[in-house]
Amino acid sequence: MPPFDSTTAQLILWALIGYGLGSVPFGVIVARIMGLGDLRQIGSGNIGATNVLRTGNKPAAALTLLLDGAKGAVAVLAVRAFAGEDAVQLAALAAFLGHCYPVWLKFRGGKGVATFIGIWLALAWPVGLAICATWAGAVAIGRMSSMGALAGAALSTIWALVLGYGTTLILGAVLTLLVFWRHRANIARIRAGTEPQIGRS
Repeated sequence: MPPFDSTTAQLILWALIGYGLGSVPFGVIVARIMGLGDLRQIGSGNIGATNVLRTGNKPAAALTLLLDGAKGAVAVLAVRAFAGEDAVQLAALAAFLGHCYPVWLKFRGGKGVATFIGIWLALAWPVGLAICATWAGAVAIGRMSSMGALAGAALSTIWALVLGYGTTLILGAVLTLLVFWRHRANIARIRAGTEPQIGRS
């Protein structure tokens, strides 16, 4: 854990800022601007890039992926410019929760993978790159986006420890548990052999 240098009031303020940044539903906004309809009524109803891709609009999906990752990164970098690492890590967690449970959408958000990666790339970029490589390797082997997300999350704390970012371990463990919780339906389908594979209907 990082040293606690911030006051309780400061931590609450930065957590609220992190949540506010994370809760911006870019998938819904992008889909609406690009004339794709209400994303919550398409496919799985999820607001993330994977569901945007189900509309067949790859640029919209790529933009959503980029923006969802950016809001996690911005939450980390913005708070780091003004506060200590205790506030940074709390804001990172709040940003992730904001994406998964946005108040604007009755707490029905995305699964948080892009935001998770964006957080790690800003918090500790070597760990973020290792997570990206893990995701890519798992997807190449299993042909499932969800498997890549789960593998990346599962190994994130190990990468943090190996690469010398021990102060992030508690945050990493909490984020990993949240990623797995948000993917519980995917885990059930993987175990049942019914999880869709990339490139197959």
